Amino acid sequence: MITSVLGTGIMGAAMARNLARAGHPVRAWNRTRAKAEPLAADGVHVAGTPAEAVEGADVVVTMLHDGAAVLDVMREAGTSPGTAWVQSTTVGIGSIGELAALAREQQLVFFDAPVLGTRQPAEEGTLVVLAAGPSESRHAVTPVFDAIGSRTVWTGEDGAAASSTKLKLVANSWVLAVTNAAGEALALAKGLDVDPQGFFDIISGGALDMGYLHSKGRAILEDRLSPPSFAVTTAAKDAELIVQAGREHGVRLDVAEAAAQRFNRAAELGHGGEDMAAAYFASFDR
Repeated sequence: MITSVLGTGIMGAAMARNLARAGHPVRAWNRTRAKAEPLAADGVHVAGTPAEAVEGADVVVTMLHDGAAVLDVMREAGTSPGTAWVQSTTVGIGSIGELAALAREQQLVFFDAPVLGTRQPAEEGTLVVLAAGPSESRHAVTPVFDAIGSRTVWTGEDGAAASSTKLKLVANSWVLAVTNAAGEALALAKGLDVDPQGFFDIISGGALDMGYLHSKGRAILEDRLSPPSFAVTTAAKDAELIVQAGREHGVRLDVAEAAAQRFNRAAELGHGGEDMAAAYFASFDR
């Protein structure tokens, strides 16, 4: 079963490698080809165009920056009718409708399938796949999900209903809030001349303690923000999608809106390509 991966950034490259390691013939494409070239060492065929990448593919996986990019690339690809399309990019709810319409136009079998996880689980093949799509076609994509993830959560029969994307946005709202809260706590400790270890000590083992806090906290304190597990610019994009989803459904999301502002400010300060924990620097003028 030939699988095509369109977009080989942090997540897409890891997914392509795990598919190849699981024995799938894999074709990959990335707008900047140099970023995809290292995949050749893992047995992945690096294509020069989206059309070349999807030629003869049974399953096409899209892992690009946003909905607009997915729409453009899939139009350019011209995927063959009957192909299963696994749409894993985190996009807005409205974008899912546009992408599903394109799938109908091209006679593709559409799966709304974003994933939970960052660089390490992507590389380890332990992502959580949130999937929605027709049950009669799931056999075609199950081997792909098994290769890239440790668990698949089916959220519905109709990918166009965006049930998986909605769940992903809810989960991401929590992740981004915790990331910014960790950064602000450490920024305040710095401003007040408090040893951050004291903060970690007083919450240790209690209900407020969590491994994620320690992971992001250490990344900040030990200046381990590159390469990113999840980049600041991508986090800003996701935060804006969350705010938009809330607004369109009558929900005011003040924390998510503040998170988007912090991520964007960190990017303006030159930290856009670093791990999203670098939102910490948004607490300072420069």
